Amino acid sequence: MNLKHHFWVFPNAVPHKICDEIIRYGTSQTLHMAKTGNYNTKDTLSKKEHRDLKKKRNSEIVWLNDPWIYKEILPYVHQANKNGEWNFKWDFSESCQFTKYALNQYYNWHCDSWPGGYNKPNDPNFHKKIRKLSVTVCLSDPKDYEGGDLQFNINHPELSKKQNIKNCPDSRYKGSIVIFPSFVYHRVTPVQKGTRYSLVIWNLGYPYE
Repeated sequence: MNLKHHFWVFPNAVPHKICDEIIRYGTSQTLHMAKTGNYNTKDTLSKKEHRDLKKKRNSEIVWLNDPWIYKEILPYVHQANKNGEWNFKWDFSESCQFTKYALNQYYNWHCDSWPGGYNKPNDPNFHKKIRKLSVTVCLSDPKDYEGGDLQFNINHPELSKKQNIKNCPDSRYKGSIVIFPSFVYHRVTPVQKGTRYSLVIWNLGYPYE
């Protein structure tokens, strides 16, 4: 799919007091090691699986489902869908993933979607749907951390020898919302100092026609 815009940014969109409230709320919960791919279905990992996972992703998360959080963010998803000229049909948002990146933590190249849709026959909100629009909200003040940059790779990082990496500098502003098609590859570079907090939401719809 050819894209005119690979991501759309709303700098300083979420009020700082709301960002601080999300951080307080998220850090008051019990955070868990972030998993990805097939590891998500496992309660415990072997030493090798743990090492392999850490090569891909190293952070801590907790899931949030509070309506007041969605109320702040989802209007921007609709607007970005128009501004970015994607015009994807979507109708459901997954749980919010509150993420903590401490010193040396990161998330390597990945995309948020995969072939096929969810197989959850008993849940019409998920069944046969795919991730279409991903959202990342920067909750931290850029003075509070170094590194931890959100970057996009327009070419598939595992299939293409020629990389096309785009930095997203506006994403570092506290309260900035970055929205992009879920099949676009992206990463969070290692945090070199301090702590970076973010919030991620995936928005679902039926496969593209």
